[in-house]
Amino acid sequence: MAGDDSTAEASLMREPESPSSSFEGLRDSFVSEETQSASPSIFVWALSFAAAFRGRLVTVSILFITGGQVIAYVLGYVLAQRVHGWRWMVGLGAVPAMVQFVLLLKLPETPRWLVKAGKEDVARFVLEKVYASEANTAAEQVLKEIRREMIEEKATSKLVNPATPGHDSWPSLTQFQNRMTELFFVGGNRRALTIACMLQALQQLCGFNSIMYFSATIFSWLGFASPILTSLSVAVTNFVCTLFALLIIDHAGRRAILLGSIPVMIGGLVLCSVSYHFLGLPKKEPNLPEKIQISEHSSWATCIVVSLVIFVCGYAIGPGNIAWQQSELFPLSVRSLASGLATSLNWGSNFVVGLTFLPMMELLTPSWTFALYALVCLAGWVCAWKIYPETKGLELEDMRELFKNGWGVQESLNRPKPTD
Repeated sequence: MAGDDSTAEASLMREPESPSSSFEGLRDSFVSEETQSASPSIFVWALSFAAAFRGRLVTVSILFITGGQVIAYVLGYVLAQRVHGWRWMVGLGAVPAMVQFVLLLKLPETPRWLVKAGKEDVARFVLEKVYASEANTAAEQVLKEIRREMIEEKATSKLVNPATPGHDSWPSLTQFQNRMTELFFVGGNRRALTIACMLQALQQLCGFNSIMYFSATIFSWLGFASPILTSLSVAVTNFVCTLFALLIIDHAGRRAILLGSIPVMIGGLVLCSVSYHFLGLPKKEPNLPEKIQISEHSSWATCIVVSLVIFVCGYAIGPGNIAWQQSELFPLSVRSLASGLATSLNWGSNFVVGLTFLPMMELLTPSWTFALYALVCLAGWVCAWKIYPETKGLELEDMRELFKNGWGVQESLNRPKPTD
């Protein structure tokens, strides 16, 4: 979902004669990374809200990211027409970061953290502002659930990390070790981490960022006169479908959306693979920058654009949003650590995808490259079907019970449906 310097460099090296592709690499690398660098903290903070609209709160942040990408594409096209326009692209990437920094100064801590830090009055004040019309009743109910969760966490922590006599000379290190032990040796936490890592790996290894990073390069190979404008179709689809996900995520449910959207992604990737097969790319070095004569292959080139739009549509509705619901899976004591580890896997997978896409296009051919991404999506669907439970409407304090004795899939599907 975010840019990477290596991908920008690859775009510049592979297609020196196409300035629009170079500009796109710079645009995605700087603007997208700036707008997402603080995203894990924002997703954790969004968990403070009621279960009935918690998914929408997380998806709103994704919506702003995808909207920012659309703006970046438009600015990239405009600035690409100017001499030294790349300097403006680099500089403008700092603007959203500065705005976000100013806004974060007024963002309160989460109520759960405040209660844990002994600031219950401040936590009550924050909850009353959130729940407004039913402030007193709702705030007290949430505080009651938080206290119960903290008691259970302390009991679990004592079992996993029994106190040892002697002076602790490194309290911070000991606390980190205790958190790691609780995360990996408590079955429910370990299962939740496995699900979060699966979702984050699928989100990246499915190849979405290959399209976001190199869409202008791909469309330049296909002979389109304005690759950046053609790439705008991908960015707009990402934004519109994220908006659709915002409307349905707390009604349809995370599991149902994920299992329904991945087949759409697979269909798009298979169509793209087939289209590349019949497009008639050169047998030798298929990623050469010479443009295909669009007039000779217009139907298959158009099919590739349509297939990528279909793929992005499924991605934006499903893995693009669902993976960032990860923080709701964890109890408060390990939430930040677990979310950080899963997010690190996301960025690591991001790096792998950005680094390998162009070599795969050359060594495997474009057709087999997209077929491989389709297989990754299929494997992700099977994993999600087997281990990812439905968390729609489930309070954070009840998540521990869901993973206590297993993956909780059947339990989540059999429990009463929450009212919207």
